[in-house]
Parts: sequence; C-alpha cells; structure tokens
Amino acid sequence: MRILACDGIHEDGLASFRAAGWTVDVSDPIKDPKALQAALKDADVLLVRSATKVPAEALEGADKLKVIGRAGAGVDTIDVDAATERGIAVMNAPDGNTLAAAEHALALLFSLARHIPPADAGMKAGEWPKTGLTGFQLEGKKLGIIGLGRIGATVARKARGIGMEVAAFDPFLPAAVAARMDVPMMPLEELLHWCDIVTLHIPRTAETTNLLDEKALKKMRKGAFLINAARGGLVDETALLKHLDSGHLAGAALDTFVHEPLPADSLLRSHPKLILTPHLGASTGEAQKAVSTILARQILDFFQSGAVAGCVNLPPLSPEAAREMGPWMPLMTSLGKLCARLVPAPVKLHLTYAGRVDALDPKPLTRMLVAALLGSASGRVTPVNALQEASLRGLEVSETVGGDGDGFDRLLRVRVENAKGARDIEATLHRGPRVVRLDGVELDFDPRAHFLLMRNEDRPGVIGLVGSHLGAGGINIINFSLGATGGGDAVAAITVDRVVPKKQVEALRAIPGIVDLEMV
Repeated sequence: MRILACDGIHEDGLASFRAAGWTVDVSDPIKDPKALQAALKDADVLLVRSATKVPAEALEGADKLKVIGRAGAGVDTIDVDAATERGIAVMNAPDGNTLAAAEHALALLFSLARHIPPADAGMKAGEWPKTGLTGFQLEGKKLGIIGLGRIGATVARKARGIGMEVAAFDPFLPAAVAARMDVPMMPLEELLHWCDIVTLHIPRTAETTNLLDEKALKKMRKGAFLINAARGGLVDETALLKHLDSGHLAGAALDTFVHEPLPADSLLRSHPKLILTPHLGASTGEAQKAVSTILARQILDFFQSGAVAGCVNLPPLSPEAAREMGPWMPLMTSLGKLCARLVPAPVKLHLTYAGRVDALDPKPLTRMLVAALLGSASGRVTPVNALQEASLRGLEVSETVGGDGDGFDRLLRVRVENAKGARDIEATLHRGPRVVRLDGVELDFDPRAHFLLMRNEDRPGVIGLVGSHLGAGGINIINFSLGATGGGDAVAAITVDRVVPKKQVEALRAIPGIVDLEMV
C-alpha cells in the first residue's frame, strides 16, 4: 500500500503505517488540482489536513485510491460526492481535536473580553495603551452556542465553569441528549437576540453556508460579540464588516475564513474590531498527534478487518461486527461475479441472510456483492458507491435477515432478476465458502475457484465425453458436482485447475447432449 501524506501529518500516525509495511510519501500542501491529480496516480490512500483541497478534478485518474483521510473533523475541503462516485471512502478523526478546538474558541473569547491583541501590539510598539481598552468580565454573561456536538458541548461545559450562562441552538441534537447536557435549547433567532456572545461549532454544508448572513447578524443584540473557530463560510464576511462598522456588533474573532490562506488585501485584516488567527483551532501538538494516530488506526482497521469508523460516506462498522462479517467477505465478492455472469442487466437483487445471523450486520456485505455484480459493467465500483451505482443502473436492491438455514449454520440466499427471468443461488460458509444450490438444484462448489457451469441432457455418456475432452486439453478436474433438475436435464459445476480457453469451451458446447456451458 502507498500513502501520500500532505499538510504535515504527525509522525506518530505515519509510523503506524510504516510499521504495517506500507510505503509513506510525505509532501507539502498541494494546492494545484492538476498537481494533486498527478501525485495520486499510484496512491492507495491520501492524508490531508486543511491546506490541501481535494476537488473532483484531482480525483480523475486516481484509479488506485481507496481512502481519503482528513486528519481533523471538517471535510468541506474534500469533494465527498465525487469521492463517493469513484468508490473512495472519506474518513475523518473528529474526536482527536475536540479539546484543542474548544480551548481555542475560549481563548478568542478571553481575547475579545480583555482586548489582549491590541494591548500586546501597543506595548510592543513602545506605548502604554490603557486608554480605550476597558474590557468586560465573562462571569454572568450569556453565551449562545450554535452546534452542541463534541466541541460545542465542551465549550458549554467550560464556559459554565467560569460562571457564564449558556444556551444553544442545534436542530439535529435529539431532545433527550440535550436534556442530559442540561443546556437550554432555543430557536436560532431567539438565541441570537438573547446572548452577549455567539460562538459557532458546526460543519460547513450547503445548509449552513452563510447561516449568519446580514439578516441573522442584525438579530443579534446591539453590542454583542461573535466567534467563529469552526468553518469559514458560516458567517457572511461582508455582512459582518458592515455590522462592525455600524457599531451594531462590538467585535468578532475569526479563526476560519471563506478563502484560506486569507488574502493579503482582505478588508478583514485591517479592521480594528476583529481578532484574527490563521486556523489554529486544532493546532496543538496533542491534537495533531491524536488525530493522526486515530486516523491511522481507522484506516489500518478498514483494510485489515473491514471495520469502518470515522467514515462520512459508509455506515459505521465496529471491529467486533467486522470480525463477524469477515468469513462472509470472500463469498460476497465471488457470488457477485457469479450473478453478473448468470444474469446480465439485472433489475432486482434480493439477499436473505438465514441461520445464525443475529449478530450480523448485512449492509456492508450487501454492498460488497453489489460492487462485484456491477463492477464489470460500470467501471470502478466499490462498496462505497455500490448502492448509488445500483440506483443509477435501475437495480433494485433489498435484503432480509433471519429465517431457517435449511440445515446450515449460516445460509445466504441470492435471487437476481432481469427482464428474461430470475436465478437463485444458495451459499454457505460450511467448510469454507460454498455454493450448495443453483436454481433449486443441489450442487457443491467453491465460487472463488475456476469452474464451468454446464447444463446437459441427463443420459449416459455425456459426462464421460466432457471429462475426456478436458483431459485431452490438459485441464485437470478438481471437483465435479452434478445434480438433476427433474425435467430430463442435469446441472454440473466442474471445478478446474485453470481457465479453460475460449476455443475449448466452444468445443465442449458442441458435444452431443450439452444444452449450455460457460466458463465462470
């Protein structure tokens, strides 16, 4: 495996990859999408912080890339939709920098309250800048928190510890969770009017971009303060300058910006009521070490066991669930390929997981089978984009969990349909991945092996001719499984030691009594 690590990923995380035998290429931030595209040509994993942006253009031709890892929380610098379309998992490590981000927001809060940056600048300029720098005490002040997730909740806890009143707005937080935090929840408009200071702790999405626009900022009480140490673009920067100039807002502190690095000629740089820091929220040694090691563990687990954590475009899967799923994984890929051979242009796929499957999460397995089923016809398909690709191709996918295993400890029933009809496959993990029935006919073969599927007239001599023909061509038969259909025909799965050449397959089809035969 080859990793491209940009933006100064902490060495502790990279060391984990090297210890696993992976190749790690370290790079400075790559700002040009074309340059990033070229750098990703042979990469299996890309690691970034916030400096390297990953647009759709950069992913073109990245045919080996399987994971993009963000050493931090926000993934707004990554085109997640484009990554999903290409079957690339996008992971982040939101827990690692929680404390650092919360503490930076509080540092900005104290800096606003006591005018620390202008006081420091004046002192270093040889002045005694006491006049005009009268601050205010934080105890008893009202802090409005927009977003009560990990970081917002930490800010709330610490702010209450210094005697501030705290309330929050978070439409996605369940009421029961908010109740446990003992933080009053308010509608956004009410919160803006209630508090002395607003601090933002939400991701930037299409819905939250310019959440605090000119209209929303106007609803803040006169003389209030604003802190944004979350994501650039949550606050309309032009509207913010307008309200600072008018005196409606007393001041603001920004750690994140619409354009980063902040342009040298930005009007934000020279405004006397603004405190600016260059996206330092997660910039502590402890946080960078934590996010790099968390991300490394997630990626290694993803490749080694199938566990999914911190992935924004795949459902989570614990290591325990991944271990339960592990024995099924080789079966799903091989069955998907078998379905593709048996049923071209499928329109319906239903999977039934039966027997001892109480602890099994079937969704990742279903994604694996669909990826293998569609892979040969749809370009690059992985479990990440399998269901999306199925929808685009008009394939209806469904699954059922539970039911009798028909004598098997664990049994998977697959029914795949197209406009011409349906085929049924039953497989088990008994003695390894095995197909045990095909269209109701009892067989026994390993779907991962090279095999011929044959339908023939159920009469003497046919099987002998097939065996003799294969032997004459130097093909060794590993296993010959035969079952009667009950309608005068028989079905056989003939496992062989190598792929049977196309000409030899055609010659086998010409044997009298052969109804159908194909190499799988």
